[in-house]
Amino acid sequence: QVQVVESGGGLVQAGGSLRLSCALSGRTYKNYAMGWFRQAPGKEREFVAGISWTGGTTYYADSVKGRFTISRGNAKNTVNLQMNSLEFEDTAVYRCVAGSYNELTTAPNYWGQGTQVTVSS
Repeated sequence: QVQVVESGGGLVQAGGSLRLSCALSGRTYKNYAMGWFRQAPGKEREFVAGISWTGGTTYYADSVKGRFTISRGNAKNTVNLQMNSLEFEDTAVYRCVAGSYNELTTAPNYWGQGTQVTVSS
């Protein structure tokens, strides 16, 4: 069984920063591209950022470009999302996903349970 474990969510003031981390655990027999979705009540799910398993290719939603940075962790199948200049609109449950890079947004192999990010004024 492969599990996706996220951490780093919390409450932060607008303009502040948070760093989310994600790691796969269990029987991982291959390397995966990884990324982050987010969803807030009343809003559709949005793919925020993704990164290839090598770290050589990244993607960012327009809404977070220039503010968020995704990177591979030091361990295999780990990823971090540095979120700076947070805005109220960034408030959501952030879920880490893993899979092939081309299918990360449509058919990820694995989903995390999510970590809450709340941005207040």
